[in-house]
Amino acid sequence: DVSKFSEIYETIESFSSMMEVIKKNNFDLNSQQSKTEIILEHMADGVVAFSITKQVVHMNKSAMLLLNITDIDDTFDKVIKKIKINLEFDKVMYLPNYKSIEAKTTVGENALNIVFVPFFSDRLTPMGVIMMVRNITENVKLDNLRKEFVANVSHELKTPLTSIKGYSETIANGDLTYQEIVKFSKVINQEANRMGRLVADLLQLSRFDYKKVSWKKMMFSLDDMARSVCEKMQFSASEKNHNLECIITVKPPQVYADRDSIEQVIINIVSNSIKYTPENGSIKVYVGSINNNAYIKVVDNGIGIPEKDLNRIFERFYRVDKARSRKMGGTGLGLSIVKEIIDGNNGTIDIHSK
Repeated sequence: DVSKFSEIYETIESFSSMMEVIKKNNFDLNSQQSKTEIILEHMADGVVAFSITKQVVHMNKSAMLLLNITDIDDTFDKVIKKIKINLEFDKVMYLPNYKSIEAKTTVGENALNIVFVPFFSDRLTPMGVIMMVRNITENVKLDNLRKEFVANVSHELKTPLTSIKGYSETIANGDLTYQEIVKFSKVINQEANRMGRLVADLLQLSRFDYKKVSWKKMMFSLDDMARSVCEKMQFSASEKNHNLECIITVKPPQVYADRDSIEQVIINIVSNSIKYTPENGSIKVYVGSINNNAYIKVVDNGIGIPEKDLNRIFERFYRVDKARSRKMGGTGLGLSIVKEIIDGNNGTIDIHSK
């Protein structure tokens, strides 16, 4: 029967078309799933998904590394216990829409920020919980440095202000001889100068922080500058009977940098050598060239810096010996400024000491 055959043929055609649509949809679904898995696996943030029965249904590599967990940590309770967070699954699971719970913890040397959020089906039926992990170690370090910096500034300003207030009140109360007034006034002036140096250094660092420094770069001779600085510093060195020498090992190529700033760097480092080298010391300033780069090296036989402090000396207000540094008029910001100048002029600076 032709009509029956025609009917069967149409049914087969319809079935074939339907199978093609199913295949295409299945391919699209698999393709989409593959893309999602690739994205999740290569994310820097950790992602762990839990089903409604608390089972781990997905865990990317970042989560395993950040949380120090493995495939055996396959439930919500095991993961939470391992990272030492006190949280109940149901508390997250039945949160209102678009709400989340945030927690902070430390795993190894990493500070982590963890966000728990429920996920739902199209009909807003709870399906499970997603846990997102972000490494905030650098943020915590920067925040601690900021707090330390504010505390240091307050302390550095408080000390001279206390002296100024005390001596000025004594003068204001009267009954002082002329010599005493002169003596106290000198102390006030010294402390005011100390505050002035501190504020000037802070303003310079602030300009670096806010990228408001306009470098006036030019070509100049580093060996000529080194000789000039050594000549300027000879008087300071002679006061402690130091032997200050400038030695040109190889004529270096001219450098392209901010001349005044580089001079400030050399003066700072040479003056540090003079300050922290006992009398009759030796300070040598070498200038030379390596791989067509100009270098300057300041070597002294001073008191040195302990190994544990070497990686911190360019930090703001970091002092190896606070009492000695303040006594010598230091603000604790000199080497921080040096580092900023060298970085801003495409150079490198390093220190070796015993």
